[in-house]
Amino acid sequence: MRAATISLLFSILCLCRADQIAPSTPSFASRLVSAALDRTKVRVVYDPAYVRISYPGGDVPPNTGVCTDEIIRCYRALGIDLQKLVHEDMKKNFSRYPQNWGLARPDTNIDHRRVPNLQTFFRRHGQSLPVTQNPTDYAPGDLITSMVSGKLPHIGIVVPAPDGSERPWIVHNIGAGPKLEDSLFAWPLTGHYRFHPASP
Repeated sequence: MRAATISLLFSILCLCRADQIAPSTPSFASRLVSAALDRTKVRVVYDPAYVRISYPGGDVPPNTGVCTDEIIRCYRALGIDLQKLVHEDMKKNFSRYPQNWGLARPDTNIDHRRVPNLQTFFRRHGQSLPVTQNPTDYAPGDLITSMVSGKLPHIGIVVPAPDGSERPWIVHNIGAGPKLEDSLFAWPLTGHYRFHPASP
């Protein structure tokens, strides 16, 4: 009888402890991947036009955009405003950013929408990781940049391969809206970054 009572009390104690254990919080990388995959369900027409947008939290029309807009929207889904972060860094360190567009000062409408500026920001405030041809070096939630046709900077988010293969895939907008594709090494890679700030 005593043994049965002790066993019952032990079982109740275990159940109480199990109830008190909070479910594990998804990592920033997994939430970024989820946001990227959600973007593939949205129809977006590729449109690189300069658009005046609000600041902070500004965005081009939701049914339009380019590769950088997908990155911006994924981070914004996690409470991270790259428009604001890039602008604030450029205001203080304008000379450290590419001077490819003949501007004399930052422009909140376009700066964060340019791949070279995002590369500079991620190098300065995230991790700049080795660019290799080894697929296992690229983790879900990483960012990769590449050069398309030798002249067009491009950016995408690394996600797990849907078939479970060793080489991860990417979510990107190369012209047909946000897509999940086996394109990690489709074009020469120019950068590999990890930017996992604490959510607000």
